[in-house]
Amino acid sequence: MSFLKVAGLALLFVACIALGVLAVDSVVTKRSPGDVVGAMLVEPPQQHFHKDRIALLMMGIDYNYDDKDQEYSTNARTDTIMAVSLNFPTAENPHGSIGLLSVPRDSDYVFPNGHEDKINSAYTGGANPVAGAHLSEKAVARFLGLNGFDRFVTLRIDAAKDVVDAIGGIDVVPDETMNYDDNWGHLHIHFVGGKLYHMNGEQAVSYSRFRHDACSDPCRIKRQQQVMRIVLKKLENDKLNDLMHVNALIGVIRRNVITDVSDREALSIAMAMKGVDLKAVKMNQVPFTADKILTCCGDVLVADDDAKAKLVRQLFIDPVVPPIAPTAAALAAVSPASITLDVKNGSGVPGAARRLADVLRRQGFSIGTVGNADGSAYSVTQVHVRPSDTLSGNKVLASLPFKGAQLTPDVPGAAKAAVTVIVGHDFADSPQREASAVR
Repeated sequence: MSFLKVAGLALLFVACIALGVLAVDSVVTKRSPGDVVGAMLVEPPQQHFHKDRIALLMMGIDYNYDDKDQEYSTNARTDTIMAVSLNFPTAENPHGSIGLLSVPRDSDYVFPNGHEDKINSAYTGGANPVAGAHLSEKAVARFLGLNGFDRFVTLRIDAAKDVVDAIGGIDVVPDETMNYDDNWGHLHIHFVGGKLYHMNGEQAVSYSRFRHDACSDPCRIKRQQQVMRIVLKKLENDKLNDLMHVNALIGVIRRNVITDVSDREALSIAMAMKGVDLKAVKMNQVPFTADKILTCCGDVLVADDDAKAKLVRQLFIDPVVPPIAPTAAALAAVSPASITLDVKNGSGVPGAARRLADVLRRQGFSIGTVGNADGSAYSVTQVHVRPSDTLSGNKVLASLPFKGAQLTPDVPGAAKAAVTVIVGHDFADSPQREASAVR
């Protein structure tokens, strides 16, 4: 028997063994073969991002039309802005979860250079779509009080349309009667409120974009979220059932998407989040208290800063599963001298990290490095700790000279210290706290 035949039989034998293992595993674990292959071949997203939660900025940009009726997106603004919290599966949160916070595109925003405009104008400052996306990331993160986004996804208008068409359309009941035509913008919306429509992609996108009512942009966001829920539910039932379908949908989206999420990261996230309960996706929008007129761009919405901060904390900062607080006796048993701290300034206020380090040093903690954090937009002080040593983190949290700091079981970067305290504006901007820090 020739070498090639022997090799061929050997490979066939190995393949049969692999298929047998796959079949047994599929039956025993009650998973589809696609799921089993995915689990064997696709690494968890934590391996890519080195943490259990990432913040992703999702933007939708619209097309303009030139005098020849051709589409172009030069100087386009973001028609849709959504900050997404992706919480990957963990032992405490086995199926993962998703939080979504819509930012009205007409939100009033003051840029670092003092220019006041609608927040969706940030995108126009980029020389290309990627640069525009990065500018939007900075603006939206600053607006929300986040220390940046891990990734961005920019969708052209055809992306949503293609996905809806790819899954055979969706059933939608409009929340009100709509009659609107914009020939220049190629927008034609005619629906009767309360009537069931089986919408194709173009109809679904038109319905989502309608804003010519008393509620305007906030109601448009509600319709976008309504359509998104319907699409997610249909994807859950019809498409996201094995590895091949996940790849097909990623392919559909890729044609109309600009993103810094790699193919491998996208596949890893899709496989990890397959079991998420889409009915439990938390969808909110930034509330506003008033509106006002700007000379540059007309009517803008003024955000409710307190309510906004509360939503951001719930979706992006607070633990997905609240940890069990240690007892007072357990905290008392921990010696401050046994804990080494790195203190980083995340406020941008000069000397804030040093002042808080002095306070903690006087309480007996061992201070490692004192320096700047990876950003200066931290509104709330964060205590980062290795997941295996949350007791030390709670000891530090209880020792801070103010309330409201957040415990995060995730030491950032390659920190050698057991605990890293990132000083936020809640400490740095308070004269009383600064005074107490130097006494």
